[in-house]
Amino acid sequence: MNSLFAKILLWFWCTLAITLVGSAFIAAQSARRNAFDIESPAARLLSFELEQARSAYETGGRPGLEAFFDTLEQVYHARGILTDENGRDLLTHQDETGLIRGARRRRIFSFLGLGGTIVARRSDDGRYWFVFQVPGGTIGTWFLTPEHLYFLVAAVLLCYWLAYYLTRPVRLLQKAVERFGHGDLTARTGSTRRDELGQLARAFDRMAGRTATLVDAERRLLLDISHELRSPLARLGVAVELARSGEDLDTALNRIQKESDRLNSLVGQLLEVTRVEGDPLALRRNVVRLDDLVGQVVEDSQIEAAAHECSLEYSPPGNVTVEGDPELLRRALENVVRNAIRYSPRGAAVRVTLTNGGGKATAVVRDFGPGVPEDALPRLFDAFYRVDSDRDRASGGVGLGLSIARRAIEVHHGLMRARNADPGLEVTIELPTHG
Repeated sequence: MNSLFAKILLWFWCTLAITLVGSAFIAAQSARRNAFDIESPAARLLSFELEQARSAYETGGRPGLEAFFDTLEQVYHARGILTDENGRDLLTHQDETGLIRGARRRRIFSFLGLGGTIVARRSDDGRYWFVFQVPGGTIGTWFLTPEHLYFLVAAVLLCYWLAYYLTRPVRLLQKAVERFGHGDLTARTGSTRRDELGQLARAFDRMAGRTATLVDAERRLLLDISHELRSPLARLGVAVELARSGEDLDTALNRIQKESDRLNSLVGQLLEVTRVEGDPLALRRNVVRLDDLVGQVVEDSQIEAAAHECSLEYSPPGNVTVEGDPELLRRALENVVRNAIRYSPRGAAVRVTLTNGGGKATAVVRDFGPGVPEDALPRLFDAFYRVDSDRDRASGGVGLGLSIARRAIEVHHGLMRARNADPGLEVTIELPTHG
């Protein structure tokens, strides 16, 4: 028997059966002891029947005694015997001394009623013995009534439910472990129990979530790097060929340097974000002056804005502090600002604002370009998603900048969203403030 459910159920049923039989045994033995106790109701009833039988015999002789015993059998469905002081039956003249001795012995399993129940009582003057004999029956009929059976069925059903209640979370955990072991990283128990089994199930859910996060982070890193490296590597290949041909060597070397720097920066961003996503405890928890950080990003992006013939507008607010990794936050803000510059019309401005209130810092970056279609907004932060493939290719983007930015903000328990500002696109970043 390898089933925990079957073991628990059988254990409960055996305990119930032992308790029931033991209770019946104790009750039967107690009733039998009461029959020999002069002061008990059963003993008094037996003495009363003895006096009635004696009176019937002494006043009516054998016919009177026989009539009394017929009435007794009709009422109690039991046999009565009246003997003299030597144990001889006054009706049949048989020797009943053995029956009397047996009645006075206390049989251990008399409560089962297999051999009948016999009780004997001697008259006070010692002249008569009255024997009261209940015929034997099947096991349990002596003490089991229909009411007992009702409660027994209810107890059996309760034991079944209790065994099911105790083993169900174990079965759910087993199924979840099997699914997880076969590669389904979404397998969870979803237990809401508050006992030890529920704690075990939730511990597995946390472990499975942690493992799935690590695996997803690794897969995402490999996917991001494999996709993102293709375009710069292709351009590096072209630049190398130009350098080999000897035509415009300076331009080719500058191109190689630019693509190398871009690859180095991109790999650094991917590794940093993936590392923190895989292990949230690895996130540096520094107090960061967000107003100064936004100002640095705006200042560093001025050259790129000038190349696109647009401008950056930023009015530093008061002291705004958040808690987190300053490098991750800087890269997230830089990706959003440079994305706005990339799609800003010539001669237009990219507006950057920072506000503080309600326990959160809100940075808003808005360009005045064409914006994006409304159906593209929900997917704007998805990796490798391009609103316009031709436009993104011309600008050198492959759809990872905003995705990396959102992931960096989310590991700081922040929120990043976008909306069309008519004209332009407005990207909002919200971070919980420090203190």
